[in-house]
Amino acid sequence: MRYFIELSYNGKNYHGWQIQPDAISVQEKLNDAISTIFQEQIKVVGAGRTDTGVHASQMFAHFDIDKNLKEDVIFKLNSILPNDISVQKVFLVDTEKHVRFDAISRSYEYKICLGRNPFSLDFSWQIHSQEPDVYLMNEAAKLLLEYTDFQTFSKVKTDVYTFNCDITEAFWKLEGSELTFHISANRFLRNMVRAIVGTLVDVGLGKISKEDFRSIIESKNRGNAGLSVPAKGLFLTKIKY
Repeated sequence: MRYFIELSYNGKNYHGWQIQPDAISVQEKLNDAISTIFQEQIKVVGAGRTDTGVHASQMFAHFDIDKNLKEDVIFKLNSILPNDISVQKVFLVDTEKHVRFDAISRSYEYKICLGRNPFSLDFSWQIHSQEPDVYLMNEAAKLLLEYTDFQTFSKVKTDVYTFNCDITEAFWKLEGSELTFHISANRFLRNMVRAIVGTLVDVGLGKISKEDFRSIIESKNRGNAGLSVPAKGLFLTKIKY
């Protein structure tokens, strides 16, 4: 039988979702907790990979086990897991259902704090000097919906078979001193959102124009894009099936 898990985590103390040989990951902690409860070795499969320091307010994973789970499984998992990982749901699905390949879209948010705020330090990139022009950033963000090849915003050394992604929304929203970038697509490349954000902020600060942003996308050259902004401001927020 196959079960899906819905969870969230603060990525500050983890080297991303995926298990790594000499670093702590969210997947490792979840494997350990489930294996402890059922007294057998169980490995979960994740809906995707978040990088070191990236957070998830909604993540899904699945695992297989020949047992009917009791209602207290969520309580038991949360009792074992560290406080920065929380399970919300565990539910039975068809055995053919795959947490990664059956996802039809993923959404991310990137948070920027305009000014200094010690209470958002771990969950946003703080810009102190100059406030970017949100209108210009939104105008440039609209261009993302005109393209499908985003090699420009991908890590250079990656083993993906294609750089194509179907972006369905990309926009900025300013609320008080919190500036948030919202983006949804069927898939994302490694480091893609953080590179897009860094380049759009360059537009907002007047370092490049909207047409420069278009040229950067079309160049398919990571060296032409902006910096990769800090991981702590990035959240995986929604996965649709």
